[in-house]
Amino acid sequence: MNTRHATPDKEQIALLEPFDRLGLDRIRLVATASDAHDAHAELSASGAWGFDTESKPTFFKDQVSEGPHVVQLATLDKAWVFQLHDLECRAVVAHLLAHPKSTKAGFGLGDDKKRIASKLGVEPVGVLELNTIFRERGYRKDMGVKGAVAVMFNRRFIKSRKATTSNWANPRLTEAQLIYAANDAYAAIRVYHALNA
Repeated sequence: MNTRHATPDKEQIALLEPFDRLGLDRIRLVATASDAHDAHAELSASGAWGFDTESKPTFFKDQVSEGPHVVQLATLDKAWVFQLHDLECRAVVAHLLAHPKSTKAGFGLGDDKKRIASKLGVEPVGVLELNTIFRERGYRKDMGVKGAVAVMFNRRFIKSRKATTSNWANPRLTEAQLIYAANDAYAAIRVYHALNA
């Protein structure tokens, strides 16, 4: 018999203490070939990364997204926010995502995988949809990062609506965008390790 677990609702999550997020001192913006190769060297030392993407929002029906514009990868210590304007950055991200020996853990990654295949020409390998793990463990419907952080750490994950709908294609990302993007991937890797503890 499967045990069913309730997912905390918005009101319950709102009462929790905030989740400890990464500050700018532990976030690396990757916008040049040199940045990308440094990030590759550091990420290659870890067997699992939190993974997410951001795309410039579309605002009308049938408008096709040209995203992702940003790919985020994180370890337990640091996060890298890759901008995809530079061709070498794109090549390094494609190589990392196609790497078979690393797990890329995140939430709601179906759309991300399709967009990456279209934009970067690679099929991401080793992608772990964390919602699947929660469903296997008896949680109803998709957990999402907020629900997962509440369940695993009894903390509230704060997401800025303004950052969510901001222009991720901008050549210069704001500090708020960097913190938002990095922490989506960071929360995913924290949840992944907690599930495996």
